[in-house]
Amino acid sequence: MSPSPASDETARVVERYARRPALDARYSMLRAEVMQAVHERQRALAGLLRAAARRDPRWAELPALRLTEVGCGAGGNLLEWLRLGLLPEHLTGLELLPERAASARDLLPAGLAVIEGDACIAPVEPGSQDLVLASTVFSSLLDAAFQQRLADAMWRWLRPGGAVLCYDFAVDNPRNPDVRGVPVARLRQLWPQGRLACRRVTLAPPIARRLAALHPALPALANALPLLRTHRLAWIERPPFRGADAG
Repeated sequence: MSPSPASDETARVVERYARRPALDARYSMLRAEVMQAVHERQRALAGLLRAAARRDPRWAELPALRLTEVGCGAGGNLLEWLRLGLLPEHLTGLELLPERAASARDLLPAGLAVIEGDACIAPVEPGSQDLVLASTVFSSLLDAAFQQRLADAMWRWLRPGGAVLCYDFAVDNPRNPDVRGVPVARLRQLWPQGRLACRRVTLAPPIARRLAALHPALPALANALPLLRTHRLAWIERPPFRGADAG
C-alpha cells in the first residue's frame, strides 16, 4: 500500500524540522529582542482575551478554560498558559516530533497530557476545548490540503463559542523555503465560519537582532512601525450556537 498524501506531508514536516537546530541561541529569552517580542505577544493575547470576555464572561474564568496546543514543542507556550491561571489537567500538548514531546513531558507538570503523533488524528474529544492554539505551525505546512485537514480537526475540537488562536508568519521568509506566510485570506479559507480578530505583532527578527546589538531598547522603538512586524496573532471564534454553525 502506498503512503497517503497526509502521511507524505507529515514526513516532510519531520524532515524540515530536522534541518533546524534543536537549541537556537537566537531565540534565548536572555536576548533583549526575544524578550521584547514575547512580552508584546503576551500583551496582544491579553487584549484578545479581554475582548472575548466582554462578549462572553466565560473567557474571564481562566482556571475553567480547556486548551489544546498543536505543535507544543518543548512546552514553552503551555507554561505561559499555566502562569495565566489555567490548570494542568485542562491543558493538552500535541507534538509530532518524539524528542520535543519528551522535552515537554520533562518540563511540564505530570497532570498535563502531552500526546505524540499527527495532530490530525489526535484523541481530542469533539466540542471539548475552549481554545486550540497553533504557534508557527501552519507556516510550516506547505501542502494546502494538509493545512485544511488540520484546521478542520482543530475546529471540531472547539465548543460553540470557543476559539482557535493562531500565531504565525504573516509574510513569506525569503531566506527560509521551509516556511510560507499565512495571510488573512488564508485564515478565512481555513476557518470560513469563524469570527476573525487579528493583531500584527513581532518585529522582523533579523532587524530586531541588529538593533538589539546596538542598544537593547531599539527593537521596541522600531516595533512601533507596523510595516516592520512579520507575524500575526489571530483569534478565530466559533459561533456560540450550534444552529448558527454548520461546521
